[in-house]
Amino acid sequence: MPRIRKETKQKKSKGRTKKSLASVRTRAKRAVGSRRDAIVKALRAAARTEKAKRPHQLDRHEGNPIMEPRETNFWEMKATFNPGAIYADRRVHLLYRAIGGDDISVLGYAASDDGFTITERLDDPAFIPDATKKPDPNAPVQTLPAYCSGGGWNGGCEDPRLTLLDDQVYLMYTAFDGWGSIRIALTSIDVKDFLNKRWFWKKPALISPPGEIHKNWMMFPEKINGKYAILNSISPQISVAYFDYLDELERGEKVIPSRYDRISRTGSWDSWIRGAGPPPIRTKLGWLLFYHAMDIRDPDRYKLGAMILDANDPTKILYRSRVPVLEPDMYYENNGFKSGVVYSCGAIVKDGELYVYYGGADAVVCVAMANLDMFLEELAKYGTPQLTVERKPPTRATRR
Repeated sequence: MPRIRKETKQKKSKGRTKKSLASVRTRAKRAVGSRRDAIVKALRAAARTEKAKRPHQLDRHEGNPIMEPRETNFWEMKATFNPGAIYADRRVHLLYRAIGGDDISVLGYAASDDGFTITERLDDPAFIPDATKKPDPNAPVQTLPAYCSGGGWNGGCEDPRLTLLDDQVYLMYTAFDGWGSIRIALTSIDVKDFLNKRWFWKKPALISPPGEIHKNWMMFPEKINGKYAILNSISPQISVAYFDYLDELERGEKVIPSRYDRISRTGSWDSWIRGAGPPPIRTKLGWLLFYHAMDIRDPDRYKLGAMILDANDPTKILYRSRVPVLEPDMYYENNGFKSGVVYSCGAIVKDGELYVYYGGADAVVCVAMANLDMFLEELAKYGTPQLTVERKPPTRATRR
């Protein structure tokens, strides 16, 4: 009998031990599950917080750079970058800045059917400026700060912006003579001639004031309130010039007064505004405008931001990206004439997708993309409305 009682006690003890272990396991599983749920919730909250901070970003194409210099062509053997772009006849047409062995900037032509694969590229330039013209020795001396171009030390045409309006393709570019004059030039060509590569450009006219440095001007792709609209500054405020006709500008009889000034937004990524990017794109929310800026805390890095401007009064900013939509983080954006540069002059919309073309390190052509509706939705949701900025005293002829 005592032996039986002992065995019974041992069985009961083992039973209690099993129940105890099961209870411990259950509590442990619950604790782990609780911690896991807490971690998942924390991660989801962090993701929502991060998403709230950052609007929809542009995604680089995996095949970047999509265009590089060709050593076999003298005129583009050193650099090919900063293309302007239009979408016409179911193709993307690019005019890109090219620098050759003579250090003169000219414009080359390339096209793409899908937006990122170059399917046509001409062996000869599409536009050659009069870059050999010497300055008039009798002209008044212009006191300008030193200007360092992205290569192209002998001058030429820089940073083309293309606008298709009615039956004309308008081209604005920075005209640099290699000595001290940096002005905005305007020319145009019939769209049929452009598409057929018959380069019958009108004689370029200088439309910015002499004795000043101006860059990053462009024409809107639609008339606004029945007038041609030219965006000529975004800092210290957005400035748009309106014209019933372009005759006086195209004949070189009129210039557009403009003011550029560095502004400070303490603590912001775009504390130093450099200028507008591609010509504005008309969207359901207003004009989508990309722009270049730098952070004084992160110097020597050009970044790209985005704004949405009022459709009828583009001097009003409705939304503005809180963070850059593109930063120079890839090797091809840091290996060239200028390290740390993403610089866009052209953007188009094709089948609901946004394609933004830019120069990497002033050396190669790249493209970044996004779904247009999603990009606009998140920019409007997470972007910042019109911001108050700290105004600094105007500085004359600051390079941008």
